[in-house]
Amino acid sequence: MSDGILHLSSATFDETIKSADTPVLVDFWADWCQPCKMIAPILDELAKEHPGIRVAKVDVDSNPELAQKFNVMSIPTLLLIQDGEIKKRLVGAKGKGALVAELAEYLGPSR
Repeated sequence: MSDGILHLSSATFDETIKSADTPVLVDFWADWCQPCKMIAPILDELAKEHPGIRVAKVDVDSNPELAQKFNVMSIPTLLLIQDGEIKKRLVGAKGKGALVAELAEYLGPSR
């Protein structure tokens, strides 16, 4: 995992999201989920290449209440949260190009 990726739990989620001064891309995932494993390196790259966005992960097995709160029915589910609001919901694994295109308005310049 990249140093740029936050690992959130029920205890840290709200405070982290509220205190973020940039959009936060939250990846709802599980260790047993193959598509989740496929997108993990892509999210690492996004975290490194786009300082205008924070990347965070929520393990749905350890934090089922967060998955329920955000109506996560399948994983991976990515939520783009800005100013406390969900701006985008992406369900399923996507390649880097598709993900960057979907999130382009929030990513800002790349490094």
